[in-house]
Amino acid sequence: MNRILRIELRRSAALGAALLITVGGAIVLHTTPGRWSAGWMALVMTQREYLAVLSPLAMAAGAWQSYREHRANVAELFTTTPRPRPQRIVPILLATALAVLVAYLVTLLTAAPRIADTARYLPPAAFVVVAVGLIAMIASVWLGLAVGRLVPALATAPALAVIGFVLLILAPHAIADGGIAAAFSPAVGMSMFSDYDTVGTKVSIAQALWMAAVAAAAVVLLAVHHRKFAVSALVPLAVGATATALVVPTGRAYEQGTLDPVAQELVCTHDTPRVCISRAHEGLLPEVTPKARHALQLLSRTSLTQAHEDTSTLFPSTAPTSRPDTALMTITVDKQGHLAHPGRFEPAMLTGVFTGPASCGDDRNFTVATAAAYWLLDRKPAAGTEGLEFDDPDAVKLWKKLRALPHAEAEARVTAVQQAAQKCRDTTNLLTRGAR
Repeated sequence: MNRILRIELRRSAALGAALLITVGGAIVLHTTPGRWSAGWMALVMTQREYLAVLSPLAMAAGAWQSYREHRANVAELFTTTPRPRPQRIVPILLATALAVLVAYLVTLLTAAPRIADTARYLPPAAFVVVAVGLIAMIASVWLGLAVGRLVPALATAPALAVIGFVLLILAPHAIADGGIAAAFSPAVGMSMFSDYDTVGTKVSIAQALWMAAVAAAAVVLLAVHHRKFAVSALVPLAVGATATALVVPTGRAYEQGTLDPVAQELVCTHDTPRVCISRAHEGLLPEVTPKARHALQLLSRTSLTQAHEDTSTLFPSTAPTSRPDTALMTITVDKQGHLAHPGRFEPAMLTGVFTGPASCGDDRNFTVATAAAYWLLDRKPAAGTEGLEFDDPDAVKLWKKLRALPHAEAEARVTAVQQAAQKCRDTTNLLTRGAR
């Protein structure tokens, strides 16, 4: 079998398909590193989302292989051999499957070095996400082989690539329930809304079942002798669809099952003042710690003695419990997997302290908070890589008034802002009228 497989790899389009998929996958990953640089889970989920590109390429490669066999007129020659057709198709099935498996994994490996020095958290679910992607690639290339056999034309491969791309992109939008859409399209549901997102176990099982059913249907289409028996491929599809629908979570059960609580767990320094960041960002602790401690030193007149990462999420909505002794900090990862905009870290952390918790809602005053934060930093609020994202003239005016006050008075007003913000009180006039 090994000798036959080597021959099949050399004579078929498997190696060319592997090269095409690898190059295509590497291009789409490396042009969007900001989507997956946060860690391993983000990387494998982003690659899965790009199945919308890789799967049609695999289908086209399979169809092209069938067209090559048809054009070479080898079908009649193969029928003269005593081996049954199911056995004759095994080598090409193995060769194409091996090609797409290697291509998918090599694509993943080309991206790994970018985040290897900072990505520490590798959840078991990441391996499951990759495994489902591999099953999807096998199903895609085998489906291409089957369609290419049924419609052996030069235009089949490019047409199948276009149709596959359109279906993977547009068809899920026609399904109202997100869980059902994700189950029947392995590229759906992979968009990350936070660095703590994951793929639920039931969703992965449902996706694997459906992709396995598609692969089985493709094998049936390849194995049957006459086209009139092609309808038998509906049997594995029906069984797979039923099993998938029974397993996949739907409605709110699907929408709420996307966070990895372990990724949100805090990892802290052993010495004080304690600085804690999420396990998903554990590799950034050496970069964050000195900056966070410097900010805490500037806040020594307040009750804040430690800094924790703000692990809040929007979908689903979660937020850490507010503590009077803890300053929250937002961790953003750049395209290389390191702390993004390190010059903005301390201003952002201090501004967050003076705006108060997110639960305060519209009562938070960002202008006052900005002026107070930059007074502590002893520098003018200005837009740039080391400061604000945009100019805030009102904050500059307040900052100048603080600078004109005696240090003790200005410090008292800034402290009053922090105390009021912690209790969701209005801080609008605290910097101009003094502490009360």
